[in-house]
Amino acid sequence: MGRRLRRLLPVRSGRVPEPFVAPVREFRPFPAVGRPSLRDAGPLPEDSSGPEPPRSTSSDQPAASTAGVVMPALPGPGAFDPGRRGVRALAVVAALVVLGAGFWAWRSRPQVEPVAAPTASAGSAVDAATEPPSGSGAAELVVAVAGRVRRPGLVRLPAGARVADAIEAAGGAQPGVDVALLNPARRVTDGELIVVGVTPPPGAGPPTAAAAPGAAGPAAAGKVNLNTATVAQLDTLPGVGPVLAQRIVDHRDQQGGFRSVGDLRQVEGIGDARYEQLKDLVTV
Repeated sequence: MGRRLRRLLPVRSGRVPEPFVAPVREFRPFPAVGRPSLRDAGPLPEDSSGPEPPRSTSSDQPAASTAGVVMPALPGPGAFDPGRRGVRALAVVAALVVLGAGFWAWRSRPQVEPVAAPTASAGSAVDAATEPPSGSGAAELVVAVAGRVRRPGLVRLPAGARVADAIEAAGGAQPGVDVALLNPARRVTDGELIVVGVTPPPGAGPPTAAAAPGAAGPAAAGKVNLNTATVAQLDTLPGVGPVLAQRIVDHRDQQGGFRSVGDLRQVEGIGDARYEQLKDLVTV
């Protein structure tokens, strides 16, 4: 560089210019944080202990220096100790969780569904339909049982009793007597006469017909009086149900009573065939 300048620049007053040299600044590294500078520390004292031990290689030292950096301390074994109060609080929370789980399990248990009561049978419905009104009969019935029974006489039965109940109250039928013809399932009425095991004379009517209260003379025994019979007593006649028995009573009240048995034909629902069936069983 200097030679080229000498060749290019003319020589003036016999003086050759000095070569240009760029200023060089001395590089001084910054001292490490927290470490004193070696320049300010002064000369090191001589060590009389012996030669300096060999330095460790770069593989034995960490890659980056941590001088001057404050590292956070790791938690020790007792850092998570909640103390006595904390332990008690945790125990209470655990107990509450257990109780809540038990209550939820108890609420989730299968429920037992009650079984519905069985419906009434057809026979019960028929009995309810033929039940006499509460005002038409007494709470206790008095029935006369005669014929071939062990204790003939008057027996007291509850309302709604059957012929079989009356025979049983009289001690039962004697051996060899067939009570099937008496219809043991039929309801009895107050003041009825039940004859067991005796064949009635011709024209006397069935032995189980109710004795009409107020019937005049022996010829009326065993017949139902159309002018005094109740709906329950008329219901015992063959072919007469609760509806037809009520029609007979209504016709009697409207006409002022029956003057003869033939007036029975005027009741709605009684034709010639049914009249022939009832004329020997009723009276006025």
